[in-house]
Amino acid sequence: MILIYTGEGKGKTSAALGQVLRAMGHGLRVVCAQFMKRDGVAGEQIILRRLLKDDFLAGGLGFLKNGKDVAKHRAVSLHALDWVRDKLKSGAQACILDESIAALNQGLILPEEMENLLGLAAGRDVHLVLTGRDAPAWLIERADVVTEMLCRKHHYAAGQNAIRGIEF
Repeated sequence: MILIYTGEGKGKTSAALGQVLRAMGHGLRVVCAQFMKRDGVAGEQIILRRLLKDDFLAGGLGFLKNGKDVAKHRAVSLHALDWVRDKLKSGAQACILDESIAALNQGLILPEEMENLLGLAAGRDVHLVLTGRDAPAWLIERADVVTEMLCRKHHYAAGQNAIRGIEF
């Protein structure tokens, strides 16, 4: 299965992490790669590392801003893709690709690279969960489940900053 959590609203990563818990609860080997997100920044990284050990990778440099350091961002995205491929080949049964859609939309992962990964997972009966805003139409078409998060209200609009334990 390919599951996508997309949209402008909050909760995409949280929903994907719920899939981690559900799959692990049924004894599946789960791996998780975070694209874009730097290691040591988000609270979930502490728990994922504890739960998944070597099957977790925070493989980003932070979100790409103003097109700066694109080559560096692409290089770490390719490293994360290689890491995921190795994990798929070594027996993973479910794989979370957090913010992989953001990496795809910013050209850090190419569509053909994502297609290759989707094919590898399908050939090995691995469930994939992808997150990120603005999932492209071709990826939505390819997916089995797509959930779009809709923001009705957010404290950012009132000028508040991101809150530790809520947004990161």
